[in-house]
Formats: sequence, structure tokens, C-alpha cells
Amino acid sequence: MLEKDLRHGTLKVKVETAEDLWSLSQIIEAGDMVEGSTIRKIKLGGEEDRKSEVIKRHITLRLAAEKVDFETESLRISGTILEGFEDIPKGAHHTLNIEQNSKISIVKHEWHGYQLDKIEEACNEKPAKILICVFDREEAYFALLKRNGHQMLSSIKGDVEKKDFGQKGSNFFAEIVKELAAYEERYNLDSIILASPAFWKEELIKNLNDEKLRKKMILATCSSATESAIQEVLKRDELKQALKQERSIAESGLVEEFLSELSKDNLACYGLNEVRAAAISGAINKLLVTDFLLHKARKENLDVENVMKMAEKTKAEVKIISSQFEAGKKLDALSGIAAILRFKIT
Repeated sequence: MLEKDLRHGTLKVKVETAEDLWSLSQIIEAGDMVEGSTIRKIKLGGEEDRKSEVIKRHITLRLAAEKVDFETESLRISGTILEGFEDIPKGAHHTLNIEQNSKISIVKHEWHGYQLDKIEEACNEKPAKILICVFDREEAYFALLKRNGHQMLSSIKGDVEKKDFGQKGSNFFAEIVKELAAYEERYNLDSIILASPAFWKEELIKNLNDEKLRKKMILATCSSATESAIQEVLKRDELKQALKQERSIAESGLVEEFLSELSKDNLACYGLNEVRAAAISGAINKLLVTDFLLHKARKENLDVENVMKMAEKTKAEVKIISSQFEAGKKLDALSGIAAILRFKIT
């Protein structure tokens, strides 16, 4: 978070990760004022001028949000222009494409506690402990994922003769495994992304007898075994998969806690009417709502966000659960809203 002025309903944030984009998609809603940078294509020369040139300029626009669409790499906010740039008239429709490393300002008439908590959570969230190893039969590089990129840890070289790969190659892979085990012990890693050109990663797995280490492996492909290949791996789907796994584990714990209480017929309830009654009674300890239900509620004018506000006023934790993971799918099958209670209601 860059700036916070709740007296005027304003927050300014910097988007650093894809997870930040997802968090903002849960917070920005119709009616909010959003200011950000966008690219404007400008044609130099007349329409009939064959030598005319199209240039791209970064411009800042302020719009009243009407629609928010989250994609893996960007957040699209569509709405009407409140304050624009030169030939873009006020009141025109436009779309801001928010990407990683963007800075945006959000103004709301009222910020709810769960929205501020979501932003604070994103700002304070520690990155998953993910090790990236790129290698071939001669070199290996090790890096640790950081919120703003990666930290190079070390590199090792193997003594491999191309005409006699066999045993020496196996020994080098054993050295890599030894390094991986050492970093696992030091950092208690969540995942290890093992990337190589060709089939070297499969060859290395043959030298891996540590079952705990093997379970943390995510295999990926890179074009070379160089330090620059780390940057290549950071853009691959395998890293997104590892990050999703970490969020999935945390959300799964919450949903399983709810299901455990439900199976006891004790401190749990689900369904909008039942959860609303629990919120009115002040009985909710944790409120779980899927992002699918939130989007549906905004389209169909359901009373979901009002229930969230009521729960907040009685100091309940309000958690938004992603419907793209198994935990969210389970919750969607039970209406998309559930509560873990402080006390049983009748």
C-alpha cells in the first residue's frame, strides 16, 4: 500500500504480483472511482498519409467503475471517464488494463473492514517459499522466489565429458539433489521448481530417493541452463501453479474446519438465509464466501455483502474463498456462503 486516506475514501496501491490483481478484483466494485495509467495509441499524420506513424503513450485516466474482469495476468476495469486526457471526452467509456507493477488509486464512498483486511493481507503476505533450480548435465543455478522477483543463492558446475556422460552425469545430478536437500532443510520449502532443457529433469528424478523432496517437485522446461533462465521460469505456468497451491492449502484449511463443525451438527451453518440469521444474532466467528457468489450477488442484487457487513460489526473474520480451487468448489456446492459459529443458534 502506497497511501491511505480513509477520510476521503482513498487508497493508492502498487500491484506487484498476480495475487494482488486477484485481491483487487474482489475489492473494486461498480461505483468506485479508479485512477490508473493506460496506453493510448496516437496516429501522427492524416488518415490518408501512408507515412503516418502510430505511437503509444502512457496516459493517466480516472473513471467510474462499472465492470471488473480478472484474468491471470491483468485486471480489466471498464467504466465512464471522469477525468481524461486531451481527445478522450469526459463520460466516454474506456477500459483500464491493470498489470503487475501498475500503481492505481481507488476511491470508495465507504470502505468495509473485510476489504481493508484483504488489502492489508496482500501487502503483508509473505511469498511462498519456492526454490527454482535450472540445470543441465554441466551447470545448475539455484534461486529463491521473492515478492519482487528472485534472489540468486548459488550455482555449481559438473565435471562432465560429453563422450562419457554416464556415471559422471549421475554424480552431478546427485550433487544437485544434495544442494536441493540442503536448501529444503534451511528454508523449509513449500515447492521446488525443477527446470531444464530437454530431458535432464527426468534424469535427475531418477537420482532422487527422498520422498518428501520428491513431493515438492514441480517439473518445468527452460531453453537453457543459465542464470537468465531463472527469469524465464518466473513467467511460466508452473510457477503460477505453485503459488496457487499455497493459497489453495490455506483456503482448504478454512473450508475443512467448517465441514468438520458441520459434521458434528454443532457450530456451523450455510446458505444465505441461515448465515444471515447467524449474523443478526452475532454468532459468527468466521464467515466464508466464495468469489463466485460475490460476483453473482453483484449481478443479481443478492444480500451477500450486507451479511458480510453485519458479520464484521460483531468482529467476525470474513474470508473470501477462490472458486477455482477444490475448497471453493466444495463451498459453492453448499451455496457459496458458510459460517463457523461462536455459539449455537436455535
